[in-house]
Amino acid sequence: MSMMWPLPAKPLITPCRDRSLKLGGRIQASIEVLEDILNRRTPATMALRDWGKSHRFAGSKDRAVIGNIVHDALRQKSSMGWRMNDENPRALALGTMGFVWDYSADQLNSLFKDDKFSPDALTADEIKRLDGAIALDDAPGWIKGDVPEWLWPAFENNFGEEALREAIALIQRPPLDIRVNTLRSDNQSVNSELKAFNIVPTDISPIGFRLKADGREARLPNIQSEAIYQTGGIEIQDEGSQLVSLLMNARPGEKVLDYCAGGGGKSLALAADMKNEGAVHAFDIDKRRLAPLYQRAMRAGADLIDVRNPPATSLSDLVGKMDKVLIDAPCTGVGTWRRKPDAKWRVSEEALERRNIEQSKILREAHQYLRPGGLLFYVTCSMLAEENEAQVYGFLEDNEGFELLSAGEVWEDRFGTEGPKPWSEDGRTVTLTPASTNTDGFFFAVMEKTKA
Repeated sequence: MSMMWPLPAKPLITPCRDRSLKLGGRIQASIEVLEDILNRRTPATMALRDWGKSHRFAGSKDRAVIGNIVHDALRQKSSMGWRMNDENPRALALGTMGFVWDYSADQLNSLFKDDKFSPDALTADEIKRLDGAIALDDAPGWIKGDVPEWLWPAFENNFGEEALREAIALIQRPPLDIRVNTLRSDNQSVNSELKAFNIVPTDISPIGFRLKADGREARLPNIQSEAIYQTGGIEIQDEGSQLVSLLMNARPGEKVLDYCAGGGGKSLALAADMKNEGAVHAFDIDKRRLAPLYQRAMRAGADLIDVRNPPATSLSDLVGKMDKVLIDAPCTGVGTWRRKPDAKWRVSEEALERRNIEQSKILREAHQYLRPGGLLFYVTCSMLAEENEAQVYGFLEDNEGFELLSAGEVWEDRFGTEGPKPWSEDGRTVTLTPASTNTDGFFFAVMEKTKA
């Protein structure tokens, strides 16, 4: 007895290997990736990677365009869902093409008509919504700002009347920022070698260059394949991260502990500031995060970096001896939402509470390594007061031997008073944001150890 198996509604995306997908096929692929992200809670990077592995025919341009659609959709998931009256993957992808990429319903239907790998034709309701340009005037603030509803009160509490402006800045495509590694190169050489990419100096960092993000199908170049990257002349580092490192004013001969070093981006920046004189001890509780730093330090010529693997007992010889301790604390990553838009839809109240506990614990542990008169720097890539000011003031209440210094004065001393200025609620700590400094979001506070 023969059996008839039902045919799939859409054919598998398997065009010939010698041609790339048309835009309709790329839109369908983005819908499939969004289904993986939203329905199975797969991180966007992994979902895009998995799709690429299972569709080997797709070229680099295909993957870049699919990634652009997916990330644009995630950046504006709430507002897109409001306009489309649906937050399913198809609605988000179509809304992105209509409201962000400026395709009309007729143009989309025309794309889909002659491409068997594209989505099904638009429904009457989809056409109405895409061509009706539904406004967000009556939407609540968290919809307009594409912030999780439960988190919107914290946003308003932190930024007041500027909350919506700050939130909207977080939905824009981020640029690619480069830091000149002054151990290997200089601004003039970097500018000369990368001039074909139309790089421009960063607004604030004196050793930064920027490649601005364009819209639609545009993709940023693979700077990591360039000779000046391979030979250590530059590092990819957001300007905000560069500024935080520069605010530490690390000097040659100092002893510095980077307590939550991760991949070591700030350790490398500090090494360059110190002109390879002194010591930067890079530690992280997760050995896997530290692993890339060995090769990165060799490529950058950062000979003073001393990688310390967990457990924390490996730091016992440093107790009471450090001139400066940097805590780049684990956090919700609100300030990186431009680059990791899927993260904002995964963060939860429980996750925030866990991070708060972890941050307090790290502050209690890390300060022991400072000498009297040493400086403790507390940094996050968050824009939430619960992870920032609250942690600093809570630590000061429990540790009378520390004094909060004015990060605003440090900022003005290092970068002047004429350029963009970070946000400051208390006049002493500072928060860099996409809206205020055109960088990723970073919080920065500095405390002096006044007693042994």
